[in-house]
Amino acid sequence: MHAQLGDRLVVESPATGVTRRDGEIVGLHHDDGTPPYDVRWSDTGEVTLVFPGPDAHVQHLVHERPPSPEPAPSAPAAARTGHPGDFGRRVAEARRRRGLSLEEAAARARMSPQYLAYLEQRPSEPGIATVLRLADALDTSLNTLRGCDEDLPPGQGTALLHPRLTDLGEDECRALLSTHGVGRIAFTGPDGPAAFPVNYEMVDGDVCFRTAPDAAPAAAAGREVAFEVDRVDEVMSRGWSVLVVGRAEGVDDPETADRLHRQAHSGPWAGGTRELWVRVRPTRLTGRRITPADG
Repeated sequence: MHAQLGDRLVVESPATGVTRRDGEIVGLHHDDGTPPYDVRWSDTGEVTLVFPGPDAHVQHLVHERPPSPEPAPSAPAAARTGHPGDFGRRVAEARRRRGLSLEEAAARARMSPQYLAYLEQRPSEPGIATVLRLADALDTSLNTLRGCDEDLPPGQGTALLHPRLTDLGEDECRALLSTHGVGRIAFTGPDGPAAFPVNYEMVDGDVCFRTAPDAAPAAAAGREVAFEVDRVDEVMSRGWSVLVVGRAEGVDDPETADRLHRQAHSGPWAGGTRELWVRVRPTRLTGRRITPADG
């Protein structure tokens, strides 16, 4: 019996041939692909060490080439393995921060290096026992690895030792704003300074968001406003922010409002009927990015 990462191990009833259990092979212990294997069972999601018996066989996938033990940075490799997901990125970054090789971290976590490479390279949701072993091996917490701190304000992670703050040009700012997302509209209203999150669209270079006439963000219309979008990557201790300054105006033209409705990528996150479109035409567009000084 020989297998590669990603193959399926199927255990069948010797009498009927009906599948009793199956799972993905996520770890190899021998270079030639012979047993035993680390198998993530499809019914429980748990990973166990398996020595296949006579009632088991391997369903092979089509492999482009044997996967490497370490995540490869090249674009073709990224396309092959897919986005690693937040859990894999958290694990990989925690391992690098502690100066551990893949083999060293795997040994501390009592798992095969191939399985650890799999977790780092592909979207995965390992069982609680696996996450606990990894957290202990990497001197971190279960909540940190699983992203359970997402409800906390961003910026509580470890700061970069040598950060580099760079100004962004208008073209890059517009690229980061992209076509839609969630940002914050800020202005001075009747009750003083205020800021509200809104989901927005970029139309003809303007920031457009939908609200209700009696909702708080509607008070932005007719005022000078600031609109801010940012991305903080806690795992990599880096991020960016873009600031739009301009005058906000309500969209009164029914034809323009209808076009904005039709072009919208999603409905208002706040729900309800929100028919008023507000457009912010940038008079100033600035941004900054923070990265490692050697990045």
